[in-house]
Amino acid sequence: MKHKDGKPFSHPDKSSRVVPMAILLVLLCGFSFYLGGIFCSEKDGYVSKDIAEDAESQSEINAGSGHIQIKPISFPECSSDYQDYTPCTDPKRWKKYSVHLLSFLERHCPPVFEKKECLVPPPDGYQTPIKWPKSRDECWYRNVPYDWINKQKSNQHWLRKEGEKFRFPGGGTMFPNGVSAYVDLMRDLIPEMHDGTIRTAIDTGCGVASWGGDLLDRGILTVSLAPRDNHEAQVQFALERGIPAILGIISTQRLPFPSNSFDMAHCSRCLIPWTEFGGIYLLEIHRILRPGGFWILSGPPVNYENRWRGWNTTIEDQKSDYEKLQDLLTSMCFTLYNKKDDIAVWQKSKDNTCYSKLAIPDAYPPKCDDGTEPDSAWYTPLRPCVVVPNPKLKKDLKSLPKWPERLHVGPERVADIRGGSVGSFRHDNSMWKVRAKHYKKLVQAIGSDKIRNVMDMNTLYGGFAAALISDPLWVMNVVSSYASNTLAVVYDRGLIGTYHDWCEAFSTYPRTYDLLHLDGLFTAESHRCEMKYVLLEMDRILRPNGYVIIRESNYYVDAVFVIAKGLRWGCRKEEAEKGFEKEKILICQKKLWYSSNQNSR
Repeated sequence: MKHKDGKPFSHPDKSSRVVPMAILLVLLCGFSFYLGGIFCSEKDGYVSKDIAEDAESQSEINAGSGHIQIKPISFPECSSDYQDYTPCTDPKRWKKYSVHLLSFLERHCPPVFEKKECLVPPPDGYQTPIKWPKSRDECWYRNVPYDWINKQKSNQHWLRKEGEKFRFPGGGTMFPNGVSAYVDLMRDLIPEMHDGTIRTAIDTGCGVASWGGDLLDRGILTVSLAPRDNHEAQVQFALERGIPAILGIISTQRLPFPSNSFDMAHCSRCLIPWTEFGGIYLLEIHRILRPGGFWILSGPPVNYENRWRGWNTTIEDQKSDYEKLQDLLTSMCFTLYNKKDDIAVWQKSKDNTCYSKLAIPDAYPPKCDDGTEPDSAWYTPLRPCVVVPNPKLKKDLKSLPKWPERLHVGPERVADIRGGSVGSFRHDNSMWKVRAKHYKKLVQAIGSDKIRNVMDMNTLYGGFAAALISDPLWVMNVVSSYASNTLAVVYDRGLIGTYHDWCEAFSTYPRTYDLLHLDGLFTAESHRCEMKYVLLEMDRILRPNGYVIIRESNYYVDAVFVIAKGLRWGCRKEEAEKGFEKEKILICQKKLWYSSNQNSR
């Protein structure tokens, strides 16, 4: 055989081909081991991105021992002007967003590159909060050092400053002489408030949450809701008092609650324009209110016949506003239940027969289509349509077991959850009784006046909260927006909670919780959320001297243990209950410290 130029063509020697192939094989093997070193993880899990990549916390994983060795992280202090920092409702960012429907007051979280990596300091002169139940009536001025409400609402007796304390006389815009008499009148209008039929409530535009605070002694658990606005720190005052509250506003997005969940909703001159913008605000109240539930309104335009002169308006305008409100409520299948003086009560339809009228082509508001899930409520836009209750939901408010029996009865909506059943609900209930008993041995402050405001950061059915129901505390049950939607079950059993994504900051002020509990949160969410930022957020919302209970695999317990030193937490590792040996418990306590850094970060 010859080349085209006539020279003979010779076959290469076989040995000359073997050598390059052998080299290539060695290179491929080496490269595969290199990749394996990067991507392979231990059988127990993997190090979250913040630990693996942070220059100050390089991890060395010992595959033989199964423990993580992490270099300590030192977090600097934020400047003192961050003492009331609320990352997702930050007034410094308001100008970036629209004033339409006050949407600038909604959640707008900073991007990752703007997240703070510093510890939020307490105000100068901060003291350990006053204990419950005394805290309902007073708090330290230096803990919430804001005077706007004291000056602007002094004639309405929301609060008043006396020496080093704020005192809460129980007044409000529509009840300047005290909230108790106001609630007494309400109970006369709604007998269901007496016998345990009504258990959960929401107060929109809550002020300093005196209404919700008064209801606690009457067996009704209220979520007090208010935005961060010119009424400085309404929600912070509420939580400092030991009353459940959360930052929020009905604007362009649904509230972070499931449909058909609250037994009662309340607005006391909350200045929400209920009949404007297609009635979207009232439509949202309709969505979250349980069939047979009650909506209470006091203030304009109720009792306009006697009140219109003090509202800087005319009797004709107020009469027109009341008629528009009544027409809108009727179109949504509400009926006027009772009315006296300044209070009017409407009841949502107990069944779905009324909603058939929404099928008429020109009906307004129309029935919502099936494009959006009724319970979808995390950054879900409001829509000008009626969310009709699921016809499979057989039990209206009257049909539910009364409180406290409903706490331990498997709700019908548990069957809507993948893998959910009454049996799994009962098992979860029994398991948390055992766990709570064990926790009380590890943290003896649980059940004492040292712990009032509690958060279960990733609950399933609210079992932890149910197990602590006899203690002088309340629990905010958080269900991840990425987890199974179990929050409706939490509400059905008479507890409260909210949806949240722990990659973002929670809707509350700094230093508002005494105890944070999480069960497998990092195992479930560390592929999305950097552990460092979750822990910094926990530190922001935890009160000085407050506690953290972290239930995780040994892998994550070891990681948090080291990072917690940079948060100025004191931690200790504990064993879990018998039968849960693969899980470990980390008990931490936040130390009280004061700012030594006045420079902005």
